[in-house]
Amino acid sequence: MTGAQEFERVLDGSDKNVASFEHKGVPLIKRAQHFLHSTPAAVPLIVLVLAIIIFGIALGGRFFSSYTLTLILQQIAIVGVLGAAQTLVILTAGIDLSIGVIMVISAVIMGNVAITYGIPTPVAVIAGLLVGGLCGLLNGFLVAFMKLPPFIVTLGTWNIVMATNFIYSANETIRDADVDAQAPLLHLFAASFRLGTAVLTLGVIAMVLLVLLLWYVLNHTAWGRHVYAVGDDPEAAKLSGIQTKRVLLTVYTLSGVIAAFAAWVSIGRNGSISPSSAVTDYNLQAITATVIGGISLFGGRGSILGTLFGAMIVGVVSMGLNMLGADPQWKVLLTGVLIIAAVAIDQWIRKVSV
Repeated sequence: MTGAQEFERVLDGSDKNVASFEHKGVPLIKRAQHFLHSTPAAVPLIVLVLAIIIFGIALGGRFFSSYTLTLILQQIAIVGVLGAAQTLVILTAGIDLSIGVIMVISAVIMGNVAITYGIPTPVAVIAGLLVGGLCGLLNGFLVAFMKLPPFIVTLGTWNIVMATNFIYSANETIRDADVDAQAPLLHLFAASFRLGTAVLTLGVIAMVLLVLLLWYVLNHTAWGRHVYAVGDDPEAAKLSGIQTKRVLLTVYTLSGVIAAFAAWVSIGRNGSISPSSAVTDYNLQAITATVIGGISLFGGRGSILGTLFGAMIVGVVSMGLNMLGADPQWKVLLTGVLIIAAVAIDQWIRKVSV
C-alpha cells in the first residue's frame, strides 16, 4: 500500500505538459507549408479574395455590386455542380472525362421523356438521374473490377455516350417555349429571388447545398474517409479492411448521378435542351475548377469547398476581364497559368516535412 502511495506521489510530481510540435525557430515559409497542408481550401480562398480585390480596384463599385457578384454565381452553377462530381473521382486518384456528356444525355432524356413522350415531369427527371447513374456505374465497373485506367475508360465512354446522345436525339433541340408549356418543372432551377439588391437562383442554392452536403459526407462519415484512403494509397486501404472496389464503384456511380443533376440545373440555366451542347468543354471546365480548387490529381488530398472556390475564381476572372473589355484569350491564358500554379503548389505542399 505504501509502495502504491509512493508511486502516486511520483506521478503527481511528474510533468503534465502534453507533447507538441516545437515551432520556435521554424521558418515562416515552413509554417505556411504546414498550414496549407492541413487546410487545403486555403489556397483557392486566398486566390479568390485577391482576384476580387484586384478587379474591384480596377473596376471600382461596378464590380463590387451585389448584382455582379451574384451574376458570377449564376454563371458558375453548372460547372460548380459538375466540379463536385469530378472532385469525388479525383479524390480517388482517378479522373472522369465523360461527366460533361453524361450531363447532356441526361438532359436530353429528361426533355424527351417529358415533352416528346408526354410522361409526367417527375418521372422524366428520375429517368435522367437513372441514366446518369448507369453511365457512372459503367465507368466504376470498368475501373474497379476490370482494373482499366480511369483516363482510358472515361475517354472511351465519353465517345460512346456522345455518339449515343446524337443518335438518340437526332440532334434535335427542344425549344425553351416547349419546355415552359409542357414541363415547367424542368425549369425549376431558373427560379430566382431577391436578397436586397442581390438576385439568386435556385440553381445557385442547389450548387452550394450540394457542396456543403458532400463536404459533410467526405469529412464526417466512414465512406468519406474511405474515399480519401483509397485515393491516398489503395493497397494500404485494402489491407486495412476497406472494400476499395465498392468505394470506387459508388464514387463513379454517384458522380454520374450528380452529373445528371447538373443536367437539370443546366436546363433551368439555358432554357432549351440542345444535344449539341455535348461538344462544349464542360469536362475541362469542371477539371479546371477542381484543380484550381486545390484537389490533388494524385488523389487523397483536398477539400470540396476548394472546388467551389476554384469555380468562383474562374467566374471572377471571366467577369472581370469581360467588364474591362479585354480580349477573351486573356481568360484562357490566365486559366492556364492558374492550373499550372495550382499543380505546382500542390506538389510543394505534399513535400511538407513534420
